[in-house]
Amino acid sequence: MTKPVKWSIIAIIALIIIGLFVYPRLKRQQNVEKTEVKPSAPSGRQNQVLNINAVLLRQQRLTDMGRSMGSTLPDEEVNLSFEQSGKIVAIHFKEGTHVQKGELLAKINDKPLQAELKKLEAQVQLAEDRVFRQKTLLEKDAVSQEAYEQVTTEYDKLMADIELVKANIAQTELRAPFDGIIGLRLVSEGAYVTPATVVVNLTKISPLKIEFSINEYYATDVSDGTPIVFYMQNTDGKEQKYNATVYAVESEIEPKTRTLKVRAIFPNENEAIKPGRYVSVEITKREIKNAIVVPSEAIIPEMGQSIVYKYQNGEAVPVQIMQGLRNEKMVQVLAGLQTGDTVITTGVMQLRAGMRVSIDNLQEE
Repeated sequence: MTKPVKWSIIAIIALIIIGLFVYPRLKRQQNVEKTEVKPSAPSGRQNQVLNINAVLLRQQRLTDMGRSMGSTLPDEEVNLSFEQSGKIVAIHFKEGTHVQKGELLAKINDKPLQAELKKLEAQVQLAEDRVFRQKTLLEKDAVSQEAYEQVTTEYDKLMADIELVKANIAQTELRAPFDGIIGLRLVSEGAYVTPATVVVNLTKISPLKIEFSINEYYATDVSDGTPIVFYMQNTDGKEQKYNATVYAVESEIEPKTRTLKVRAIFPNENEAIKPGRYVSVEITKREIKNAIVVPSEAIIPEMGQSIVYKYQNGEAVPVQIMQGLRNEKMVQVLAGLQTGDTVITTGVMQLRAGMRVSIDNLQEE
């Protein structure tokens, strides 16, 4: 027997021996797997009915609002001081009350000025007589033109001195420059004051100003006459709504904050709102009267597209839409939906095309 034949016989015998040991084990393993693997039960997703909320689309007004923080300012405000130095001899106002424009509020000592005025006024008659006599003589060529002009100049100087003293006396009086509410006085009668001494504060709070700032991107949305809404918290913590109108816009944008300062006017007829209050301002940036809108929570961003699910014959049908204007809650639909469509608003992440759904709550937008 040759060597090749011998080795062939040995290999065949070895394979038979290995097969006798391995085959039974493979058979047993196969039987175990057959007993363990069971047919998968149907998931039931296709038969599952999901309860959802939906909206019935109608055309409506969509408003894009912007919010900003601001504060209330008095229409007019001034710290009142005397124009001259002196001792206060009288205070005529009551703190916290309304005063009228031109009303006398306080007075400083003017006795030296009054005495000087009386002295000058006593010279008026004599000066007038001199002018009269010189004029009569001039008409008769009894005096020179120069002599006549000298007495008239003296008369004019006397009258100017009188006006100056009267002006100085007026500066000893503190009067209200406008109608308003007088504040708390900072001096007492008998105090010596200078033009640097603040006597009292005067404010006018009807109407009231609302000052706020807007982002530079919205600078073109606000101008003279733009209506705004501002909110303030009441004593019960609830926000109260008020309407105002923009009357002035700053001429340039603040470089540090990139904002534009705006002021609006509020009538405040009953003077219920005080200056210095913190307010939240709402501005209408854009408004569309007849828009088809869907709630923002109904939209699913998917691969760069906007998808909503429409309810149709008891099933969820995916629809790609084109978005337009949006605000905090609603999004305008430019294409993909129309009036009368029913859009699913809840459970949108569980929906699949053709999935059976049942409407629990249907709202009309």
